[in-house]
Amino acid sequence: MNTVASIKYQPYKADAHIDAIVKTLRDGGHLLCSNLAASSKAFVVEETFRQIGGQHLIVCADKEDAAYFYNDLESLLGERGMDYSKKQVLFYPTSYKRPYEPEKPDNTYILSRTEVLQRVSTSERKTLIVSYPEALSEKVFTRKLLAKNTFKIKVGDKINLDFLTDLLYDYEFENVDFVVEPGQFAIRGGLVDVFSFANDYPYRIEFFGNEVDSIRSFNIADQLSIEQLKQIVLLPNMQERAFIEDREAILQYLPDATTVWLTDMAFFATQVDKEYDRAVEAFEKMQEQDEEVKALKPGQLFSKSDELLSNLIKHPTVEFGVSSKLVPTSPIDSSLPTNLRGNDMGEENSQLTTVTFHTKPQPIFSKNFNLLIDDIAEHKEEGYRVIVFSESSKQLSRIQAILNDINHNEESHRDFETETIAIHGGFIDEDLKVCCYTDHQIFERYHRFHLRDNFSTKQAITLKDLYELKPGDYVTHIDHGIGRFDGLETIDNNGKQQEAIRLIYNNGDLLYVSIHSLHRIAKYSSKDGTEPKLSTLGSGAWNRLKNKTKSKVKDIARELIKLYAERKRTPGFKFSPDNYLQNELEASFIYEDTPDQLKATNDVKRDMESENPMDRLVCGDVGFGKTEVAMRAAFKACCDSKQVAVLVPTTVLALQHYHTFCERFDGFPVTIEYLNRFKTAKQQNEILKRLEKGEIDIIIGTHRLTGKDVKFKDLGLLVIDEEQKFGVAVKEKLKEMKANVDTLTLTATPIPRTLQFSMMGARDLSVITTPPPNRYPVQTELRGFDGELIRDAIQFELARNGQVFFIHNRIQNIMDVHDFILKYVPGVRIAVAHGQMEGSKLEDIMLGFINGDYDVLLCTTIVESGLDIPNANTIIINDAHRYGLSDLHQLRGRVGRSNKKAFCYLLTPPLNTLTQEAQKRLRALEEFSDLGEGINIAMRDLDIRGAGNLLGAEQSGFINDIGFETYHKILDEAILELKETEFQDIFEKEEEKSYVADCTIETDMEVRFPADYINSTQERVSLYSELDRTKTEESLMKFTDHLIDRFGPVPKQVNDLLNTVRLRWIAKDLGFEKILLRHHNMTAYFVSNQASKYYESSTYMQIMQYIMNHPKRTALKEVNDKLQLTVKEVETVTQALDLLREMQNVN
Repeated sequence: MNTVASIKYQPYKADAHIDAIVKTLRDGGHLLCSNLAASSKAFVVEETFRQIGGQHLIVCADKEDAAYFYNDLESLLGERGMDYSKKQVLFYPTSYKRPYEPEKPDNTYILSRTEVLQRVSTSERKTLIVSYPEALSEKVFTRKLLAKNTFKIKVGDKINLDFLTDLLYDYEFENVDFVVEPGQFAIRGGLVDVFSFANDYPYRIEFFGNEVDSIRSFNIADQLSIEQLKQIVLLPNMQERAFIEDREAILQYLPDATTVWLTDMAFFATQVDKEYDRAVEAFEKMQEQDEEVKALKPGQLFSKSDELLSNLIKHPTVEFGVSSKLVPTSPIDSSLPTNLRGNDMGEENSQLTTVTFHTKPQPIFSKNFNLLIDDIAEHKEEGYRVIVFSESSKQLSRIQAILNDINHNEESHRDFETETIAIHGGFIDEDLKVCCYTDHQIFERYHRFHLRDNFSTKQAITLKDLYELKPGDYVTHIDHGIGRFDGLETIDNNGKQQEAIRLIYNNGDLLYVSIHSLHRIAKYSSKDGTEPKLSTLGSGAWNRLKNKTKSKVKDIARELIKLYAERKRTPGFKFSPDNYLQNELEASFIYEDTPDQLKATNDVKRDMESENPMDRLVCGDVGFGKTEVAMRAAFKACCDSKQVAVLVPTTVLALQHYHTFCERFDGFPVTIEYLNRFKTAKQQNEILKRLEKGEIDIIIGTHRLTGKDVKFKDLGLLVIDEEQKFGVAVKEKLKEMKANVDTLTLTATPIPRTLQFSMMGARDLSVITTPPPNRYPVQTELRGFDGELIRDAIQFELARNGQVFFIHNRIQNIMDVHDFILKYVPGVRIAVAHGQMEGSKLEDIMLGFINGDYDVLLCTTIVESGLDIPNANTIIINDAHRYGLSDLHQLRGRVGRSNKKAFCYLLTPPLNTLTQEAQKRLRALEEFSDLGEGINIAMRDLDIRGAGNLLGAEQSGFINDIGFETYHKILDEAILELKETEFQDIFEKEEEKSYVADCTIETDMEVRFPADYINSTQERVSLYSELDRTKTEESLMKFTDHLIDRFGPVPKQVNDLLNTVRLRWIAKDLGFEKILLRHHNMTAYFVSNQASKYYESSTYMQIMQYIMNHPKRTALKEVNDKLQLTVKEVETVTQALDLLREMQNVN
């Protein structure tokens, strides 16, 4: 794990205020610290902690405040990214989403809580715990219970494996094949994997007999070891176990000497009591529904505020604020707090010491760098130190570059110091004469907090799920067509045990596929998820279908390559490199760039700065930042006095983009307008005139922009959003416009990874797959249609000043839903929107919702494409079972676009009334609420749709007939053939291709993963597939290391299996289509196309030379017009490998 540097400059190190705080706390007193702004509080806590050590609890106003405070302390102590067991600062959250909810509590939160409890109860290490009222109000299991359920293991301990297994069952751990979340264990031979509730990572315990030989932590995603450990602690899920047990408040765990810091005491009691009331309400509701339900009463699970306050006062405390809410003081204190400040260094007031600082928040510069320059100069004159904090050194250099560009002569602005750590809020301390500024406030960027990542049950295995074969799955074999996978079978081959994959075809015919030919089969998936028809073995139908598909695919590929070739020959405008305005714009992006986004931006700029016109496609999922890439490109074009046209599919989107562009370019010299059918004829004419004169830099519009009357003075860049949504006529018009103008196309329909390779020959592609780092996963819940749930969801969102989408896709009864919502949430402001409305009315409603005039937008799926309203963070989708997976995924992508936690409620009839397919779809969406890898599941559906959209509707038919992966294989082959024949001149420069697409290996030797080495059949299939896809020696070595790490030393059969992969690579390079290792002989089959240039190549000559050098051992003959070479006395795979290497090296 990489950690960040801790702070170099410690402003409060020798500060008298800190001395006063330290003295009072050492005496066990109570303090009031006033006038501390922004992150200065964290600086004060951190410095006090450095000086007195011990254990400290910091109680913030709410979870968000606590998360920022926690991050500030992590930064100051240099603990960002460090393993939790080594950290001094820990986060203590609630363990649930809502009290008494039947769903499983969040394991991530439980893990964080258990770690804190274990730390404070078993160790006296210096620790800072950051929390908030709701988390403290939830009672925890007693210390006695914790001690009773803790089991320690050290290297060298003698432990009976059966005893350990029984203990884990006793702890209610689940025995699984592979451990991916807390509370699971797996046993493989002498290896035990276990995920305790006391550590970030699971442990792998290796036994030698009954002795613990080694312990290491490992990563759940790839199951590989991270670091060696000497000892570990196993803890069960105490939240679940303590269901019937006594509980106590967390404050009773803390030693009496623990210092408690309270950042917002005024709201503490209110928050705690509110949480208690919520629990009572939920408990009563639950009992109404089911009187038999067994659950502890709210009083046993939650503390009231008076109970917590009486516990708090027993500890030394520090309150931040102008008056103490905890320690009783004389009457004048509350009414005239300012009179009580006394002397700054701590005036005694019976029990309370007051320490007054003089800090104020960082000034607001509104991205005006001249203001920043003046501010730095003024403060430097007054003898202040100015320090700018940022996590990214690149960002600090950017600030420096912008200031240098603006102010060439003055030296004063350059004289600021930098710290490469992030703090949440900048401040100025007038006593210490120091300004601590943050880059995100200077640029008005969004600053996100980082907490521990969630464990998604399936998180580790998602990508595998897509390609993994399970018995019953349909597969396509490229030579034999569609069959059904029926598992692995051990077969006897010449007295040796081998594994093969069993496929069932039409009429129950069986086909055994060697594990060396796995690349010839692919999981079948089609657009509609429909079940395919099984092929009949031996009939010519499959080959006919394949050839028909290939000729059609070739036509498409030919078109694509032609366009590409034309573009490479046309000269375009060469844009200048970035200037300081461009730097300033990019630095002010409110989110951090993801690596993909940065790469896409750089790709686009490189294209724009080249001689040829750009034609780049940027694809990325909903809300992954494609628009930002387009805005940077548009700005670059404007910097060279070129005009930009942005073409979008819908009027609502044109409006949304107009607002986004205006907001983003606020303060920059750019004129933006938009054109759609809602503008009056007079307005449209006015805009067109200005456009022709060059008075408008960026014009945003629907297909209206492709009209004959639209003329530009100097168009330099065309941005097209969701090209596949435009009609044929518009696409034709675009082709003309694109001829010599740089074009950037954005799409949220993912282009499947496998297609990317094929498309490479046709257009430039940038793919954004990483979600922005400041996004929360959207919490997705499957629920029945329930008025109270709808009421709670809407009220919760409104309570945090948010807005709600309510999706109901039937216009005929949409007003009934409107009345239903009003009945349950009286007074809520509801806007109704659907596609059959008059354009201008729809535009007004959408604008009103964007501007916050409505609380709930009740609408059809009109919001699906591209609408971006960061303030709307709850979406309720009625009749969710009627949508496809990708539609639901797109709809869900409308929320969770800011740093607030977002919710998506999928309302359906009872699940048992739905089809299997609909249940599966909804479950997938609920499980994969995480951004990133989880999206692959939704992408599956999108991939298939994407291929259809990208390549035309008729292609979808073929995809359904032959399956998606096989379709790709055929597409790749077609493009390769075209490159080698019709378009040879364009692709001449490409490196020499191998003459054989693939080589198959058949053998009677025992090469496999024995069942006693890897006992899970599923995992063996998965590893065979992974091995089959391995392409380089480096990745094969890595694969071997992973096997040893996960399953122990490699047996001989596995070693031979690994060598057959090497054998296949070399055979392919040598031009062999097939290798047979049987009866102590090796037979190699040459390229079957006799007209191939292979027979003129140096490789072929080398093999002939080898044959001449070894006449006794080798024999060359032709059988059925196919040339084959037999070599005698080849006993093992290793010998065959050495032999082929020898052929490669013949001089």
